[in-house]
Amino acid sequence: MTFAIYGLSVSNGVAIGQALTISSASLEVDHHFILPGEEQQELKRLYDAFGAAKKELTDLKTDLPENAPEEMAVFLDVHYLILNDPELQNKAIELIKKRHFNAAWALTTVLDELLETFEDIEDPYLKERGADFRQVIERVLVALKGTSHLEDHPLQKKVDRESSEVIIVAQDIAPHDMLRFKELNFCAFVTDLGGKNSHTAIVARSLDIPAAVGVKNASSLIKQDDWLIVDGDRGVVIVNPPSIILEEYRHRQAELRLAKNKLQLLKHTPTKTLDGQKINLMANIEMPEDAAEALKSGALGIGLFRSEFLFMNRQDGIPGEEEQYQAYFQTVTAMHGMPVNIRTIDIGADKNLDSDLKTITSDISPLGLRGIRWSLTEPDIFLEQLRAILRASAHGKAQILIPMLTQVKEIEQTFELIKVAKQQLDDRGVAYNPNLQVGAMIELPAAVFILPAFLKYFDFLSIGTNDLIQYTLGIDRADSSVAHLYDPVHPAILSMIYKVIYDCQEAGKSVSICGEMAGDATLTRLLIAMGLKDFSMHASQLLMVKRELLKADMSKLKNYLTEILTSFEPHIQAKLIENLSKV
Repeated sequence: MTFAIYGLSVSNGVAIGQALTISSASLEVDHHFILPGEEQQELKRLYDAFGAAKKELTDLKTDLPENAPEEMAVFLDVHYLILNDPELQNKAIELIKKRHFNAAWALTTVLDELLETFEDIEDPYLKERGADFRQVIERVLVALKGTSHLEDHPLQKKVDRESSEVIIVAQDIAPHDMLRFKELNFCAFVTDLGGKNSHTAIVARSLDIPAAVGVKNASSLIKQDDWLIVDGDRGVVIVNPPSIILEEYRHRQAELRLAKNKLQLLKHTPTKTLDGQKINLMANIEMPEDAAEALKSGALGIGLFRSEFLFMNRQDGIPGEEEQYQAYFQTVTAMHGMPVNIRTIDIGADKNLDSDLKTITSDISPLGLRGIRWSLTEPDIFLEQLRAILRASAHGKAQILIPMLTQVKEIEQTFELIKVAKQQLDDRGVAYNPNLQVGAMIELPAAVFILPAFLKYFDFLSIGTNDLIQYTLGIDRADSSVAHLYDPVHPAILSMIYKVIYDCQEAGKSVSICGEMAGDATLTRLLIAMGLKDFSMHASQLLMVKRELLKADMSKLKNYLTEILTSFEPHIQAKLIENLSKV
C-alpha cells in the first residue's frame, strides 16, 4: 500500500532505498528487588556498566573515520559529560540502596523521571536534549546486559544488502550510530522524534544525508524492507511508491547528483570574483589527518588548526612536545608549503579537556581562564607547544595563532615566551624558521577597540566570529535557552567585522574569518563587500562558498555596504542582505 507521511526537513536531498526498521530504543530490562546485603554487588554492576559505557565512547571517538563531521566528536563529548554527571549515578544509587531496586530498574526509573521533566519544557531545543540522556542511559543498560552497544544493535543482525541502499527508520537515532549505519550504505534516515536542532539533524547536515525527523509513528507504520522515498527538502516520506512516482524522484535524484558533480568541477578553478579579485579559501581542521580532506576540497592552506583537539579525551596525560611536533609536522608536510595556522590551545566553555588531567580543569566558563589566559598560567605546557610548532616550521609554512587576547600585557607576555621557546631550541641546536609569522584571533570586543596594538605586534589577524558574536551580544553559545538570540548579522557584529577588515587593509596586514560565518554561502557576498579576501571553513563548505565567489562582483557589491551597515531594523537589513544575491 502506498502512503505518505510528513515530518520536518532537516537535511536536503532525495534518497531512495529499502527500510531498515529499528525497534524503539527503549530496552526491555529485568525489574526485581535485590535481597538485603546484595546492595554492594549491585552497585558494583552499576559502576562497571558506567565504566564500560565511558570506555566505549572513548574508543568511538578514537576510531572516528577521517570523513566524520567535526560535530560528531563534540556529540560524543556531550554524552561523555552526561555519563560523568554525579547526579545521574546518585539517583540510581539511592534507589538501589534505599528501595532495593536492581541496577537496570533503578536506571530506567531515573530515565523515566528525566524524560518526564524534559517533556514539560516548552523550548523545542531544550526539549530535544532529553534524547541525549535517553541515549546515554540506554548505553549503560546495554553494558549491564554484558554486550557492547554495537553487538546488541539490530543492524548487526539484519543487514546484508550490498545491492541496495538502506534507509534507517527508528524512533530516534544516536549520532554515533549514524556513522556506523553509513558504512553499510546508509543513505537517509527517518525518525519519529527529533527537531531541527537535534544532534542527529546536525550530523545529517554535516554528512549531507537526506533526513526527515519528527515523522510521528513512522517506526510503527513502516515495515521492514518497504521501499521508501525520503524527500529531505520537504520532510516527506513516501512508502512503497508507485513506479511513476519512483521514476519522477529518480530523475530528481539524478539532477541533484549532477549538480553536486558540477560543484566538484570548481575544485581546481582559481577563486576569483567577476572583477578579478583573488580570494583565498582555506580549511579549518581538528587533527592532522583532516589535512587530506582539505587538499581534496581545493583549500589553499589551513586557516585554523584547532590544536586543543590533540589534548582532548585522553587517558594518558597531556601530549608532550614530541607528540605535538609529529602532529604539526604531519600537517605541515601534507600541505606542501601552503600556510598552516596552528592556534595554540584554546580550552574552556564548549571545548573542555579531560577532567582526569590534574593541570587542567574541565569546567571553564566562557568568561573564565580560557585560551591564552590559561596558557600564560601554565608556561611549561605553553612552551612545549610553542617549541613543537617552531620545530614544525622548519618543514613548511607553520604559523602561530594566539586566541583570546584582550590586553597589551598578554601580548607582550606571549611574545616573551615565544622568544624563550626559540632560545631553548637554539640551545638544543634544533632547527626552526626564525621568521615564522605570529597572528592573533580577534574574538572579543576589547580586541576590536584596541586593534592598533594588535596591528603593531602581529603579522596577521583572524576573526573568530563564533566567540565575537557570543561576547558582543552577551550570549553563551553553549546555552540553548538563548540560542535564538545568536545573530551573525546583528548590526554591532557587522560593524566590528568591517572595522577589523578595513583597519587591516589600511595597515597592509592580512585578515581572515575562520568562524562559522566564513562557511555560510548566504553571507559570502556580504563579507566580500566588506573587503574580505581570506576565508577559512570546514572543507565540506568550501565549494559552495567558491561557487558564490565566482559569480560575485566585489566592486559592485561594495556600493551596497553603507546602507546595510547603517540599517538597524532586522527586516530591512535582511532584505538588503538578500538583495546582494541579485547583484
